[in-house]
Amino acid sequence: MKKLLLALLVTLVCAQVNAQKWISLFDGKTTNGWHTFGKKEAGSAWKVNEGALTLDPTNKDGWQVKGGGDIVSNESFNDFHLQLEWKISKNGNSGVIFFVQDDPIKYKNTWHTGPEMQVLDNDGNEDGKNFKHRAGNLYDLIAGPEGAVKAVGEWNLVDVINEKGVLTLKLNGIVTAKTNLGDDHWKELVKNSKFSKGESPDFGKVFAGHIALQDHGFEVAFRNIRIQKL
Repeated sequence: MKKLLLALLVTLVCAQVNAQKWISLFDGKTTNGWHTFGKKEAGSAWKVNEGALTLDPTNKDGWQVKGGGDIVSNESFNDFHLQLEWKISKNGNSGVIFFVQDDPIKYKNTWHTGPEMQVLDNDGNEDGKNFKHRAGNLYDLIAGPEGAVKAVGEWNLVDVINEKGVLTLKLNGIVTAKTNLGDDHWKELVKNSKFSKGESPDFGKVFAGHIALQDHGFEVAFRNIRIQKL
């Protein structure tokens, strides 16, 4: 009995310590802690709706939204465990981008430096026809298993883990990508991707940076955004 009680106590203590490690990146009420890439504050198209950080696509501006743009965490992260939920609109497209170098003078877009975990309506958006561009994929680098994503309009749970040079992506608890950052295999993945083109010469070379939520011109919502520094 004493051993059982001790084991339960250890479990509770570990759970409490683990819970204390989580840092909230979204307070559920404001866009505090985020800014549009290249600007000081989040654009007006990013709104808080029913506790979710939501992009309002009403006023389109090319492939993005007027007053939108990708929003970037104010803080930069090295080894981390990012967790959040997303919900995409019908035919929608967005993404969770990480290792972003927040330098708009040197880089035009977040994805010029940061890899992306795809957010997509696989069946409704044209990008879903590319097997490396589907929801949960490490965009244009690694195709994940089918069946991990939920139906349009439902919330999906994301885990992005960067620890000691190993990147792991999970969608609804299913591993969709796992790779060693910076090794020969990684360099080959980048070489064979769209990011090997001239506009992204520093893509996949720096493994610390900001988190970004993508404006791709469609309504998308994010909630319960939190991170652990590992």
